Amino acid sequence: MKKILVTGAVGQIGSELTMELRRRFGNENVVAGVHRTKPEGKLKESGPHAAVDCTRPEQVKSVVEKFNIDTIFHLAAILSAVAEAKPNLAWKVNIDGLYNVLEVAREYDCAVFTPSSIGAFGNSTPLDDTPQDTIQRPGTMYGVTKVSGELLCDYYYKRFGVDTRGLRYPGIISNVTLPGGGTTDYAVEIYYEAIKNKHYTCNLKKGTYLDMMYMPDAIKGAIDLMEAAADKLEHRNAFNVTAMSFDPEMIAASIKKIIPEFTMDYKVDPVKQEIAESWPNKMDDSAARKEWGWEPQYNLDAMTKDMLEVLTKRL
Repeated sequence: MKKILVTGAVGQIGSELTMELRRRFGNENVVAGVHRTKPEGKLKESGPHAAVDCTRPEQVKSVVEKFNIDTIFHLAAILSAVAEAKPNLAWKVNIDGLYNVLEVAREYDCAVFTPSSIGAFGNSTPLDDTPQDTIQRPGTMYGVTKVSGELLCDYYYKRFGVDTRGLRYPGIISNVTLPGGGTTDYAVEIYYEAIKNKHYTCNLKKGTYLDMMYMPDAIKGAIDLMEAAADKLEHRNAFNVTAMSFDPEMIAASIKKIIPEFTMDYKVDPVKQEIAESWPNKMDDSAARKEWGWEPQYNLDAMTKDMLEVLTKRL
């Protein structure tokens, strides 16, 4: 990677990934691609940014040409809960946008990283130790776009030789950016509320297990995959990756170790609950571990300690 474009650079993953890429590869070599929300603070000041609406292929092409881009981290997307409310927009951004990026990558010989998700699975997928290769019949528009995106990236690699790579992310927990409309958002919100109010009302039921990951591991995984030797990758796109699996009671218990007075009750969101129940409890990420050395650094208690320390200083 020499010249990098990050689309969706002000999003939950994009904002932190952009800064880490700049730290590793040089500020001037990483372009923050933004759409409606403009970059602020260090993201704006530390390196170049450009308007990139992935649904406008001429805009993607212009930025790739101007900055001589050779690698695209394509993170612009509509997330699960928002996608259910706006399915047409989800298809336009998640699929038409990806197609546009892949076409530009084909023309300009760019490598492309595209995240998939546990949302690519459905009710007929094994919930425990979900295999790398298994049935994928999601019941949400978000899931449909993720499965379609995985197949599209595979096609562009096999048909045109585009160096496409990707991870099936679990829920991502960040201490920097606020949630953006995902089903796993509660696992971020709970830390803010624990500090501010010592109480949280959870929108998922007790016993709703989901795969999760702390942001530093999510960023490390993306970069490590793109740096991996191509001849070692058997799957290439949509590697299962996970770091921890927990339900709301477990994250609350982890918080109570540090904030003993913390309490939690429930007000279940039926849409998010239905989505969550169709996703795996825990994925099997042995393929990622074998093919490119995936190894997460954070478990639940380590993440909780770091989240509360960082957020307490800020809030």
